[in-house]
Amino acid sequence: MRFPLLQPRWIGIHLAAVLVAVSCVGLGYWQYLRAQEPSREVITNPLQDLQEAADLSSVLRPGDYMPDDDANRAVTATGAYDADERRLAPALSPDGEEGYYVLYPLVTEEGAAVAVNRGWVRAQDIDAVDELPPPPEGEVTVTGWLRPPQSAADGYIPVTVPEGQIDRIAPSVLVNEWHYRLYEGYLTMAEQDPADPPAEAGSPRTQVIPPPDPPEKIIWNWRSLSYAAQWVIFGIAAIVFWISLMRRESGSGPDRDGTPGDGADGADGAGSGPAEGGDPSAPTAQRSAAAAS
Repeated sequence: MRFPLLQPRWIGIHLAAVLVAVSCVGLGYWQYLRAQEPSREVITNPLQDLQEAADLSSVLRPGDYMPDDDANRAVTATGAYDADERRLAPALSPDGEEGYYVLYPLVTEEGAAVAVNRGWVRAQDIDAVDELPPPPEGEVTVTGWLRPPQSAADGYIPVTVPEGQIDRIAPSVLVNEWHYRLYEGYLTMAEQDPADPPAEAGSPRTQVIPPPDPPEKIIWNWRSLSYAAQWVIFGIAAIVFWISLMRRESGSGPDRDGTPGDGADGADGAGSGPAEGGDPSAPTAQRSAAAAS
Protein backbone atom coordinates (compact mmCIF):
# COMPACT_ATOMS: atom_id res chain seq x y z
CA MET A 1 0.00 0.00 0.00
CA ARG A 2 1.32 3.43 -0.90
CA PHE A 3 0.26 5.11 2.37
CA PRO A 4 0.51 2.44 5.09
CA LEU A 5 -0.10 4.93 7.91
CA LEU A 6 -3.60 5.54 6.54
CA GLN A 7 -4.73 1.96 6.90
CA PRO A 8 -7.84 1.49 9.07
CA ARG A 9 -5.89 0.03 11.97
CA TRP A 10 -3.48 2.96 11.88
CA ILE A 11 -6.31 5.46 11.83
CA GLY A 12 -7.51 3.87 15.08
CA ILE A 13 -3.99 4.15 16.52
CA HIS A 14 -3.81 7.83 15.52
CA LEU A 15 -7.14 8.61 17.17
CA ALA A 16 -6.20 6.74 20.35
CA ALA A 17 -2.83 8.51 20.57
CA VAL A 18 -4.39 11.94 20.10
CA LEU A 19 -7.08 11.15 22.68
CA VAL A 20 -4.50 10.00 25.24
CA ALA A 21 -2.27 13.04 24.66
CA VAL A 22 -5.15 15.52 24.89
CA SER A 23 -6.51 13.81 28.01
CA CYS A 24 -3.11 13.93 29.72
CA VAL A 25 -2.69 17.62 28.91
CA GLY A 26 -6.22 18.39 30.12
CA LEU A 27 -5.79 16.48 33.37
CA GLY A 28 -2.39 18.09 33.92
CA TYR A 29 -3.88 21.56 33.47
CA TRP A 30 -6.73 20.70 35.84
CA GLN A 31 -4.27 19.58 38.51
CA TYR A 32 -2.26 22.76 37.90
CA LEU A 33 -5.36 24.84 38.64
CA ARG A 34 -6.06 22.69 41.71
CA ALA A 35 -2.52 23.39 42.91
CA GLN A 36 -3.33 27.10 43.07
CA GLU A 37 -6.55 26.63 45.02
CA PRO A 38 -6.04 27.11 48.76
CA SER A 39 -7.22 24.47 51.18
CA ARG A 40 -10.25 25.21 53.34
CA GLU A 41 -7.97 26.19 56.21
CA VAL A 42 -6.54 29.04 54.12
CA ILE A 43 -9.13 31.82 53.97
CA THR A 44 -8.79 34.16 51.01
CA ASN A 45 -11.90 36.30 51.53
CA PRO A 46 -11.26 39.82 52.85
CA LEU A 47 -12.94 40.92 56.06
CA GLN A 48 -16.37 42.32 55.29
CA ASP A 49 -17.29 45.73 56.62
CA LEU A 50 -19.30 45.45 59.83
CA GLN A 51 -21.75 48.00 58.45
CA GLU A 52 -22.79 45.34 55.93
CA ALA A 53 -23.46 42.68 58.56
CA ALA A 54 -26.36 40.32 57.84
CA ASP A 55 -28.39 38.28 60.28
CA LEU A 56 -26.74 34.94 61.00
CA SER A 57 -29.95 33.00 60.40
CA SER A 58 -30.14 34.37 56.85
CA VAL A 59 -26.60 33.20 56.10
CA LEU A 60 -26.40 29.82 57.79
CA ARG A 61 -28.64 27.29 59.48
CA PRO A 62 -27.72 25.16 62.51
CA GLY A 63 -25.97 21.99 61.44
CA ASP A 64 -25.60 23.09 57.81
CA TYR A 65 -22.28 23.00 56.02
CA MET A 66 -20.56 26.38 56.01
CA PRO A 67 -19.39 27.32 52.49
CA ASP A 68 -15.90 28.74 52.13
CA ASP A 69 -17.35 31.93 50.65
CA ASP A 70 -19.00 32.73 54.00
CA ALA A 71 -15.68 32.95 55.84
CA ASN A 72 -14.92 36.48 57.12
CA ARG A 73 -18.49 37.51 56.39
CA ALA A 74 -19.90 40.11 58.78
CA VAL A 75 -22.97 38.82 60.64
CA THR A 76 -25.07 39.63 63.68
CA ALA A 77 -26.53 37.11 66.10
CA THR A 78 -29.09 37.76 68.83
CA GLY A 79 -29.57 35.53 71.84
CA ALA A 80 -28.47 34.94 75.41
CA TYR A 81 -25.10 33.70 76.64
CA ASP A 82 -24.93 30.48 78.63
CA ALA A 83 -22.44 31.77 81.19
CA ASP A 84 -21.92 28.32 82.73
CA GLU A 85 -20.52 26.86 79.51
CA ARG A 86 -17.35 28.89 79.07
CA ARG A 87 -14.57 27.11 77.21
CA LEU A 88 -10.98 28.06 76.47
CA ALA A 89 -9.29 27.18 73.19
CA PRO A 90 -5.51 27.53 72.72
CA ALA A 91 -4.54 30.27 70.28
CA LEU A 92 -1.60 32.40 69.31
CA SER A 93 -1.67 36.17 69.25
CA PRO A 94 -0.62 37.99 66.05
CA ASP A 95 2.82 38.33 67.67
CA GLY A 96 3.06 34.59 68.29
CA GLU A 97 2.41 34.73 72.04
CA GLU A 98 0.63 31.72 73.52
CA GLY A 99 -2.80 32.25 74.98
CA TYR A 100 -6.44 31.23 74.81
CA TYR A 101 -9.64 32.26 73.11
CA VAL A 102 -12.56 32.70 75.51
CA LEU A 103 -15.68 31.03 74.12
CA TYR A 104 -19.32 31.11 75.16
CA PRO A 105 -22.37 29.64 73.45
CA LEU A 106 -24.85 32.29 72.34
CA VAL A 107 -28.24 30.58 72.43
CA THR A 108 -30.75 31.92 69.91
CA GLU A 109 -34.52 31.90 70.28
CA GLU A 110 -34.61 28.72 68.17
CA GLY A 111 -32.66 26.88 70.84
CA ALA A 112 -29.56 26.57 68.66
CA ALA A 113 -26.21 28.02 69.67
CA VAL A 114 -23.28 29.64 67.94
CA ALA A 115 -19.84 29.70 69.54
CA VAL A 116 -18.77 33.29 70.18
CA ASN A 117 -15.08 34.08 70.49
CA ARG A 118 -15.19 36.94 72.98
CA GLY A 119 -11.48 37.64 72.96
CA TRP A 120 -7.98 36.39 73.75
CA VAL A 121 -6.14 36.13 77.07
CA ARG A 122 -2.47 35.43 77.69
CA ALA A 123 -1.45 31.99 78.84
CA GLN A 124 0.16 33.46 81.95
CA ASP A 125 -3.27 34.76 83.03
CA ILE A 126 -4.91 31.35 82.85
CA ASP A 127 -4.94 30.99 86.64
CA ALA A 128 -6.92 34.24 86.93
CA VAL A 129 -9.35 33.46 84.13
CA ASP A 130 -12.21 33.20 86.61
CA GLU A 131 -11.70 36.90 87.31
CA LEU A 132 -12.63 37.82 83.75
CA PRO A 133 -15.85 39.83 83.60
CA PRO A 134 -18.76 37.53 82.76
CA PRO A 135 -20.82 38.15 79.65
CA PRO A 136 -23.91 40.31 80.11
CA GLU A 137 -27.10 38.60 81.13
CA GLY A 138 -30.26 38.59 79.07
CA GLU A 139 -30.61 39.19 75.38
CA VAL A 140 -27.61 40.59 73.54
CA THR A 141 -26.76 41.26 69.92
CA VAL A 142 -23.27 40.30 68.81
CA THR A 143 -21.71 41.61 65.61
CA GLY A 144 -18.58 40.07 64.21
CA TRP A 145 -17.07 37.86 61.54
CA LEU A 146 -18.08 34.32 60.73
CA ARG A 147 -15.15 31.93 60.83
CA PRO A 148 -14.89 28.31 59.63
CA PRO A 149 -14.16 25.46 62.05
CA GLN A 150 -10.55 25.24 63.10
CA SER A 151 -8.41 22.32 62.01
CA ALA A 152 -5.80 20.55 64.08
CA ALA A 153 -3.11 22.67 62.39
CA ASP A 154 -4.51 26.00 63.63
CA GLY A 155 -2.88 27.71 66.57
CA TYR A 156 -1.01 25.28 68.76
CA ILE A 157 -2.10 22.04 70.38
CA PRO A 158 -1.37 21.60 74.10
CA VAL A 159 0.00 18.34 75.44
CA THR A 160 -2.99 17.96 77.74
CA VAL A 161 -6.44 19.54 77.63
CA PRO A 162 -7.64 20.35 81.15
CA GLU A 163 -11.28 20.49 82.07
CA GLY A 164 -12.98 23.58 80.72
CA GLN A 165 -10.69 23.70 77.69
CA ILE A 166 -10.89 22.35 74.15
CA ASP A 167 -8.11 21.74 71.66
CA ARG A 168 -9.76 23.71 68.82
CA ILE A 169 -12.97 25.49 67.86
CA ALA A 170 -14.94 23.00 65.81
CA PRO A 171 -18.46 21.54 66.02
CA SER A 172 -16.98 18.04 66.17
CA VAL A 173 -15.35 19.05 69.46
CA LEU A 174 -18.01 21.35 70.91
CA VAL A 175 -20.83 18.87 70.31
CA ASN A 176 -19.31 16.84 73.15
CA GLU A 177 -19.17 19.91 75.39
CA TRP A 178 -22.45 21.73 74.79
CA HIS A 179 -25.94 20.23 74.58
CA TYR A 180 -27.16 22.59 71.85
CA ARG A 181 -27.65 22.30 68.13
CA LEU A 182 -24.64 24.15 66.82
CA TYR A 183 -23.85 26.34 63.87
CA GLU A 184 -20.79 25.24 61.96
CA GLY A 185 -17.93 27.62 62.51
CA TYR A 186 -17.88 30.35 65.13
CA LEU A 187 -18.33 34.09 65.49
CA THR A 188 -15.39 36.36 66.27
CA MET A 189 -16.92 39.21 68.26
CA ALA A 190 -16.21 42.78 67.21
CA GLU A 191 -19.16 44.61 68.80
CA GLN A 192 -21.82 43.78 71.35
CA ASP A 193 -25.02 45.46 72.49
CA PRO A 194 -25.22 45.90 75.43
CA ALA A 195 -21.49 46.12 76.07
CA ASP A 196 -19.63 44.16 78.74
CA PRO A 197 -19.52 45.63 82.24
CA PRO A 198 -16.23 47.34 83.09
CA ALA A 199 -13.48 45.09 84.45
CA GLU A 200 -12.14 45.56 87.94
CA ALA A 201 -8.74 47.16 88.35
CA GLY A 202 -5.91 44.64 88.13
CA SER A 203 -8.08 41.84 86.75
CA PRO A 204 -7.19 40.21 83.42
CA ARG A 205 -8.90 41.46 80.33
CA THR A 206 -9.67 39.87 77.01
CA GLN A 207 -8.25 41.37 73.85
CA VAL A 208 -10.41 41.47 70.75
CA ILE A 209 -8.25 40.13 67.91
CA PRO A 210 -9.78 40.46 64.44
CA PRO A 211 -9.25 37.59 62.01
CA PRO A 212 -5.97 37.79 60.09
CA ASP A 213 -5.84 39.33 56.64
CA PRO A 214 -6.00 36.82 53.78
CA PRO A 215 -2.72 35.87 52.10
CA GLU A 216 -1.70 38.04 49.15
CA LYS A 217 0.26 35.36 47.27
CA ILE A 218 -0.55 31.91 45.99
CA ILE A 219 0.03 29.09 48.43
CA TRP A 220 0.92 26.16 46.20
CA ASN A 221 -0.50 22.70 46.78
CA TRP A 222 2.61 20.68 45.95
CA ARG A 223 0.77 17.37 45.79
CA SER A 224 -1.54 18.62 43.02
CA LEU A 225 1.43 20.25 41.30
CA SER A 226 3.28 16.91 41.24
CA TYR A 227 0.18 15.25 39.80
CA ALA A 228 0.13 17.87 37.04
CA ALA A 229 3.76 17.12 36.18
CA GLN A 230 3.04 13.39 36.07
CA TRP A 231 0.15 13.86 33.64
CA VAL A 232 2.33 15.98 31.35
CA ILE A 233 5.04 13.30 31.42
CA PHE A 234 2.48 10.63 30.56
CA GLY A 235 1.27 12.73 27.61
CA ILE A 236 4.81 13.24 26.30
CA ALA A 237 5.53 9.52 26.65
CA ALA A 238 2.38 8.70 24.66
CA ILE A 239 3.43 11.05 21.84
CA VAL A 240 6.98 9.63 21.74
CA PHE A 241 5.63 6.07 21.60
CA TRP A 242 3.21 7.04 18.83
CA ILE A 243 5.98 8.63 16.74
CA SER A 244 8.26 5.62 17.23
CA LEU A 245 5.52 3.30 15.97
CA MET A 246 5.01 5.41 12.85
CA ARG A 247 8.75 5.55 12.12
CA ARG A 248 9.03 1.80 12.50
CA GLU A 249 6.11 1.22 10.13
CA SER A 250 7.47 3.67 7.53
CA GLY A 251 10.94 2.09 7.53
CA SER A 252 9.89 -1.58 7.23
CA GLY A 253 9.17 -3.61 4.00
CA PRO A 254 10.22 -2.93 0.34
CA ASP A 255 10.46 0.57 -1.07
CA ARG A 256 7.00 2.04 -1.55
CA ASP A 257 7.73 3.23 -5.17
CA GLY A 258 8.21 -0.33 -6.45
CA THR A 259 11.96 0.01 -7.26
CA PRO A 260 14.15 -2.85 -6.17
CA GLY A 261 16.45 -2.33 -3.29
CA ASP A 262 20.22 -2.56 -3.22
CA GLY A 263 20.00 -6.29 -2.75
CA ALA A 264 18.46 -6.77 -6.22
CA ASP A 265 21.43 -5.12 -7.98
CA GLY A 266 23.79 -7.41 -6.19
CA ALA A 267 21.80 -10.43 -7.34
CA ASP A 268 21.94 -9.37 -11.02
CA GLY A 269 25.68 -8.81 -10.88
CA ALA A 270 26.21 -12.18 -9.33
CA GLY A 271 24.58 -13.86 -12.39
CA SER A 272 27.30 -12.57 -14.79
CA GLY A 273 30.15 -14.17 -12.89
CA PRO A 274 31.20 -17.81 -12.82
CA ALA A 275 28.79 -20.28 -11.37
CA GLU A 276 29.29 -21.17 -7.78
CA GLY A 277 31.48 -24.25 -7.51
CA GLY A 278 32.67 -24.05 -11.22
CA ASP A 279 36.28 -24.15 -12.49
CA PRO A 280 37.45 -20.61 -13.32
CA SER A 281 40.17 -21.98 -15.69
CA ALA A 282 37.70 -23.84 -17.99
CA PRO A 283 37.13 -20.99 -20.52
CA THR A 284 40.89 -20.49 -20.93
CA ALA A 285 41.46 -24.19 -21.68
CA GLN A 286 38.73 -24.17 -24.32
CA ARG A 287 40.27 -21.20 -26.15
CA SER A 288 43.73 -22.84 -26.19
CA ALA A 289 42.35 -26.06 -27.75
CA ALA A 290 40.56 -24.11 -30.49
CA ALA A 291 43.76 -22.26 -31.47
CA ALA A 292 45.79 -25.51 -31.74
CA SER A 293 43.32 -27.06 -34.12
